[in-house]
Amino acid sequence: MTTTRKQFTTLTLGAIALGLGLGPSASAWAQGAYPAKPVVMVVPTATGGTTDLSARMLAQALGPVLGQSVVVDNKGGGNGNIAASAVKRAEADGYTLLMQYSGYHVISPHLTRQKQWDQSDFQPVANVISAPQIIVVRNDLPVKTLAELIAYAKAHPGKLNYASSGNGSLQHVTGAMLEQQGRIKMVHVPYKGTGPALQDLLGGQVDLTFGTAPPFMPHITAGKLRVLAVTGKERLASLPDVPTTAEAGYPGVNATSWFAVFVPTATPKPVVDKLTADIRTVVHSAAFKQKAQEQGATADYQTPQQLGDKVKADLAGWADVVRSSKIEAE
Repeated sequence: MTTTRKQFTTLTLGAIALGLGLGPSASAWAQGAYPAKPVVMVVPTATGGTTDLSARMLAQALGPVLGQSVVVDNKGGGNGNIAASAVKRAEADGYTLLMQYSGYHVISPHLTRQKQWDQSDFQPVANVISAPQIIVVRNDLPVKTLAELIAYAKAHPGKLNYASSGNGSLQHVTGAMLEQQGRIKMVHVPYKGTGPALQDLLGGQVDLTFGTAPPFMPHITAGKLRVLAVTGKERLASLPDVPTTAEAGYPGVNATSWFAVFVPTATPKPVVDKLTADIRTVVHSAAFKQKAQEQGATADYQTPQQLGDKVKADLAGWADVVRSSKIEAE
């Protein structure tokens, strides 16, 4: 039997892999099986926010399941456009993933005049985490409840300033919703991610912010920040004494974020299927669920179909909120 150079190379690499004790994974790499090298997970925010924390939680647990390391690459700024554009341009081979934040994926498109990417540029892989927004104030602000915050804002119109992770972010929209519902006026201060906004809140440069709980939990527990309400339909298990906005008398302030993985649309189905299955394994694990709950979030696996349906529904729903809040692009 004649052995071609390609066959010889493959067989030789496989034999070397076995000889080095690397086992089936190295042999599979020689045959071109996915993944054959580290995977990069691009994050559209700076470090420290829930999108970043979700990416790092997933990357740490997903690496051993995939059989390759998963490297987090933060590309914050531009309302998520910098990261999304980078992943859009990447090779559609499964080695560049986008850990997307719902605010950027379904709100930012309504704000951008010159679109750098479109929903059709991405293929949904799996939803990973869901989390309601919480309303957090600096510890020395003289309010302890949402009602007191509204009263304080009315007594000091235009004095309160709130931070967000960027113009048009879900934090920004949630702040605008509270202004509408409470008939108050605050000053919006946009940052390039939750991390920088959190640092200025701790430093007293801003009065309050809206965001998912994970990055705030250590500071709430330490008494450095005060949480007034949860914007979801139910209280958080990690903050059982904190009422929902509905319980506090403002049911119209309802905002829940999701954090999900996407890839360029042309990514082969077998690769997407592999990623989806392995992410499902991670998100369904008891350890991942517990870690998410401790952070004030929920491990929430959803299939590509379910995630795609959620994107379509949220795109339509948030369009009305953005329009009524009169939020414009920068």
